[in-house]
Amino acid sequence: MQRSKFLVGVVGGAAATLALGGLGTYLLSGTESTSTLNTYSTATVDGHKALKSTIVAGRTQSRYHPLPWVGDKVSGVTCPTGLKAVAGASITCTGKKGDGSTVDIPVTVVKATASSVTWKFER
Repeated sequence: MQRSKFLVGVVGGAAATLALGGLGTYLLSGTESTSTLNTYSTATVDGHKALKSTIVAGRTQSRYHPLPWVGDKVSGVTCPTGLKAVAGASITCTGKKGDGSTVDIPVTVVKATASSVTWKFER
């Protein structure tokens, strides 16, 4: 009887650890961001308010490889223009992997208001 209780405890502990690890990975590996449109972060692209390209590039680079087992590490991420604050607008940013090869990173606006833009990138 003692042995089966011990086994149940070990299996239960392992399952809880895996569940917490999975939840942590999910929360930390998100590719969606909401950014405020203010004096410092706003640019104009084709007559529309836009999130500056440097902000999109910096946030994308920092979140592209949040954990060693999620995504590739990239550096030198650049975006060709600001990201228009219009739902569905998209740009393709470029980053450099550790082996020197480049990677295209599609970025799309999910939701936009007068004061913020919610956007996501793809790994």
